[in-house]
Amino acid sequence: MNIFDFKFTGMHMGQNQGEPQREKVIRPRKPKGGPVTRVLLSLLVTLVFGGIYFYIKLPALNIHNRELYGFVVILCIVFSVCMVLLQGFRSSSVKEYLTYTKKNLTAPLILVALAVAVIVVGTLSGWIVFRAKAYSELMPMNTGDFAEEVSEINWNQIPLLDEDSANNLANRKLGELSDLVSQFAVDDASAQINYQGNPVRVNYLNYNDFFKWWNNRGEGIPAYVMIDMRTQEVEVVRLEEGIKYSPSEYFSRDLMRHLRFSYPTLMFDDVNFEINDDGTPYWIASVVEKRIGLFDGTDIKGAVLMNAVTGDSEYYDIADVPSWVDRAYSADLIIEQYDYYGEYHNGFWNSLFGQTDCTETTDGYNFIAQDDDVWVYTGVTSVTGDRGNIGFILVNQRTKEAHYYSCAGAEEYSAMSSAEGAVQQYSYRATFPLLLNISDQPTYFMALKDAAGLVKMYAMVNVQQYQIVATGNTVADCQRRYHELLVENQILSGQEPEEEKPKEEAVSISGKVEEIRAADMEGDTVYFLKLEKGEAYYMVNARTYPAAVLLNEGDNVSITHYPTEDTLIQVETFERK
Repeated sequence: MNIFDFKFTGMHMGQNQGEPQREKVIRPRKPKGGPVTRVLLSLLVTLVFGGIYFYIKLPALNIHNRELYGFVVILCIVFSVCMVLLQGFRSSSVKEYLTYTKKNLTAPLILVALAVAVIVVGTLSGWIVFRAKAYSELMPMNTGDFAEEVSEINWNQIPLLDEDSANNLANRKLGELSDLVSQFAVDDASAQINYQGNPVRVNYLNYNDFFKWWNNRGEGIPAYVMIDMRTQEVEVVRLEEGIKYSPSEYFSRDLMRHLRFSYPTLMFDDVNFEINDDGTPYWIASVVEKRIGLFDGTDIKGAVLMNAVTGDSEYYDIADVPSWVDRAYSADLIIEQYDYYGEYHNGFWNSLFGQTDCTETTDGYNFIAQDDDVWVYTGVTSVTGDRGNIGFILVNQRTKEAHYYSCAGAEEYSAMSSAEGAVQQYSYRATFPLLLNISDQPTYFMALKDAAGLVKMYAMVNVQQYQIVATGNTVADCQRRYHELLVENQILSGQEPEEEKPKEEAVSISGKVEEIRAADMEGDTVYFLKLEKGEAYYMVNARTYPAAVLLNEGDNVSITHYPTEDTLIQVETFERK
């Protein structure tokens, strides 16, 4: 026997040495049920998983929604895994097993390939390299004259608060109400709207946690907060019936879940909280359409108006949205569409190389109330990133009516720095400015806040000559000083500002104090004085007139103010006799 023909079989107890060793055979695992049963069970598991996924993620069942194709891929993976686990091992050979598995998974693999192909082709069809002109046409732009088209604002309509200050006031007001503050919190996502002709912000309330929701879900959220942007007054508006649909609800009353199950095919961009002319709370859900390729060119085609109390809703095309609605187009979408226009209206390659007439919006925006609508304002500057504006745009948030005004001048942050420099001894910080028409001059108006975020002063900066800066403790005082600077710099003649009464027309009144009330307003103590035989209350700021702190009922005072029919009157001068 050849020694190299010897095969080592090992030592085996109880086995004859001459008997050949049997090879161990692995029996294949039997499949679970027949082919039809396996498919039905896999489909059942896939449907259950898909239902749970849809309930949580809420993808729109719309061919223009990328998330839909991802949803299809996930369902195919779940189905395939179930089939593999249920079919068993048909052969001890790995190759044969993989061949069998491939035959059973042909359908889901084809679906996955189709989904991927649609995503790739759909993305390429909207690639900005090929579709730059279409992107630039998303926002039709009108060129106008600022002095003619933007009316001088009534000083009683100027919003004196920015969003952060309004939210701080709302939180402070809620903290005064023991029955609400322990259960609810103010949501910071407030929207500036026009309510009965006045600029206000409305904040909705959220449940503090799941258990607070559980305890209050029957009655719902009992109120919302409204902040008057002119007077800085805060009101907690109590509702006869509580809000039952909001972002802090659970299960079927969750805001987005209720919208999705009511409108499974609609894509939503922005859902904001507003109130109608009767004070009824609504959710305004902007409905998206894709105008370029399959997935790109986001625009708004309509809005769903949903009653926050009852959950009743109705869809409106964008041209039919009720006039009391102030925001169908979000500010971010407006800025995005103008940037497409500014960069690509001369073609894609020009935006990279020549950059002829390429513009973009500045970093920041604000809101202007005009014609009972809310308009987004932002500056326009060159893409080269210089420190000056070449103009600015105003865009209606309900209709997307857009106007461009050519006006070379300082960009907003330069104007903010100029205003801060005028009061540098106080280290105040300027809010992002409003753009106002003052004596036919484009003017930045901003509040100056201290380190605690409280408004202390106001500033006006001329857009074209931003070294012209006026500040004041009140808006009226700031405006008078600004007008004087315009005259001094020969921008205006010496006429009095239209919105301000001259000093000699102020009304003087003297009398005995009958009643004194005090209130903290933005960190200042304001005294409300009622004189004998009078009905009006006169507002005296203790920071401006410290002598007001020493007043007692029965003291004699002398006051001047401008004529008004209001019962709350801001004094121009005050003297304690």
